[in-house]
Amino acid sequence: MAEKTIAMPNQDGGTGHETTRANEDYVKPPVDIYESPEGLTVLADLPGVKKDDLSIEVEDNILTIQARARHEVEGEPIYREFALVNFFRQFQLSNQVDTAKIAAEFRHGVLKLTLPKAEQAKPKQIQVQVG
Repeated sequence: MAEKTIAMPNQDGGTGHETTRANEDYVKPPVDIYESPEGLTVLADLPGVKKDDLSIEVEDNILTIQARARHEVEGEPIYREFALVNFFRQFQLSNQVDTAKIAAEFRHGVLKLTLPKAEQAKPKQIQVQVG
């Protein structure tokens, strides 16, 4: 395991160091999911993530969102009250989602996924013939 050094404030305001052993930490990004007749829209909050550090995959009807958050400030922190974490979340998709047409948009730390319904899952209007 990789060692991490975490800066901790002392009572006198100085900085001590605590060494821990930990793997990379992942958290589930909070999401909102909306349904419309056309499909689903998933909004995921990914603060501190840039487009190049974001991966979205679908394999065997499992949608995977993985992202790495990074601070924009260069250098080593001497005092830190929060740390950015990496994100990981998976969703089981039904056969009603057309996985070939999933679209993604990323703006201001919010990921918007559009998951259209497959044609066979969309409601169909049946025309009545008068005869």
